[in-house]
Formats: sequence, C-alpha cells, structure tokens
Amino acid sequence: MHSDRTTVRSRLLRQVAWALVACVTCAVWSSAQTSAQIHFRLQTREAVEAHLKAFSTKNSEREALIRKWFADSGCKDANLSEQPLDRTLPPNVICVLPGETREVIVVGAHTDHVDNSGDGVVDNWTGAALLPSLLYSLSAQPRHHTLIFVGFSGEEKGLVGSRYYVDHLTTAQRAHIEGMVNFDSLGLGPTEVWASHADKVLLDVLASAAMASKLPVTTMNVDNLGTADSESFAPYQIPRITLHSVTQQTWSILHSPSDRMAAIKMNDYYDSYKLIAEYLAYLDDVLKAPPAKPGSAAQ
Repeated sequence: MHSDRTTVRSRLLRQVAWALVACVTCAVWSSAQTSAQIHFRLQTREAVEAHLKAFSTKNSEREALIRKWFADSGCKDANLSEQPLDRTLPPNVICVLPGETREVIVVGAHTDHVDNSGDGVVDNWTGAALLPSLLYSLSAQPRHHTLIFVGFSGEEKGLVGSRYYVDHLTTAQRAHIEGMVNFDSLGLGPTEVWASHADKVLLDVLASAAMASKLPVTTMNVDNLGTADSESFAPYQIPRITLHSVTQQTWSILHSPSDRMAAIKMNDYYDSYKLIAEYLAYLDDVLKAPPAKPGSAAQ
C-alpha cells in the first residue's frame, strides 16, 4: 500500500461497525439467493500458507513466482502474459480466465515492496500470493465474466504498474470492465474494506458474500493517508474496491522492519482468502446483465 507516512498517525480513522451489513444487504442477498447457486473451490490452508512463506525480498523474483503459480494453476499459452513497463521495473504479470462473455472483472494486487524496509510480506506479498489461489478457486466451472488477474508492478513507486495497465487499454476494453477488485496488506487481522473509495454495488455484494460465508468484514478508510492500485481505475469511472486488513494499531507495520512473516495472523489471512474467493464468485453471478423482457426489441 502506497502511503504518505507523515500523515498516518494523526489522520487515521476507523469505523468499527459497518452499517452496510445492516442496511444495504437485503436486496442483493435476495437476488443472490434466488439466482443459480454460487460455486467455487478452495485451496487448502496448507497450500495458501506455503505460497505465503515462499516470499522473496527481490521484486523480480516475486513476479516470477506469481507467473509460475499462475501456470501451475492452469493459466498458460496466450492466457498468460507479461506487460513490460516504461521504467526499469519488473513487468506486470497477467492471467486471463476466459468467460462466457466479453464483460470483465479485473482482480489485482501489487507484487512489489519497499526496498530495505522489512521483508514486505504484509505489503503486499499477502495480496500477490493469493492471485494464483483465486485463479484456482474461480476456474472450477465456466464463468459469465472474463476474469483478468493482474500482479501489478511498481505500486510503491506511485501506482506505476496499475496506471500503465489501465491507461494502455483501449476505450472499448475499459468499457467492458464491470469491476476492479484489489487487495493489499492482508493478514494483520480480519478483512477490512476501503468503503469511502468503493463502488456501492461492489460493496453491496461484499456484504452479501460476508453474510453467506459468515466471515467478518468491517470498514477501515484510509483517505488522505495512502492509496492503492484500485485508484488507477477511478479516472475512467470503472467501479473499484480495495480489501485490506490495516487498522490504527497495525498501520505502523507497513514500510517498516516489522513487515515480516511474524506479523501475519494465519487464521485471519486464510479467512480473507475464503471471503475474497466467495466474493468474486458472487460478483460474477450478481453482475450478470438481466435477461431481456419478453417482447422487447433491441434499440
């Protein structure tokens, strides 16, 4: 998570109760309940933990590991690619899981970390290492949406990789993106959401997924304190959401010598993985275009 460390302690705000769960869930929950059953699969905790513990402190090696694990999860040939950037940084690594339509959900996390400041396990190996696991979770059956998993490079240099990615899409390609789901700095505790910079529909579906899975999620806004790759999509009015685990008590771990494996609470980290997997499956179902009304004519 890219941050302005000079303002963190004085301006960090936490909303303990998430009113969304109480007040906006019902409509989406009802829709999800009456639609087709949500299907996905989970990797074991041992597999997820093994990926996390295989971290490297070198950004180029991180990108290579994500690419290898994408391939191990079945993403190969034309569906697996690298996107070179304009700077001397590792490339973005991209895996496309084709869907039944051209409509797209982008799933992203940055692979890089701040050099010479801890091991960067929390920020953001916790997010990057989940990308291949989520590919595994969502590839169990055909999906309505095409899912594009992106390991963004250069986030800590100012969102370089995510900006490059979205800026170099065509206008038509951007128009087909129905949601961008980003995760950054997980595992310090239960899942949090940057609600003030999230699309309402994406928040509503998150509330439904949390209720269905009985997994916790609360609001932790980081306005004016830091930023994340989801913000690169905002200028194009692409719906976006960022999930994380940072609180007022744990923010100081990021970009510090304390950002090491010992900071991770594995139960919470695996819960975040399970919630995100279910959330993406819900999104794929809920964001389907409604069927045309009988007798309606195309305009």
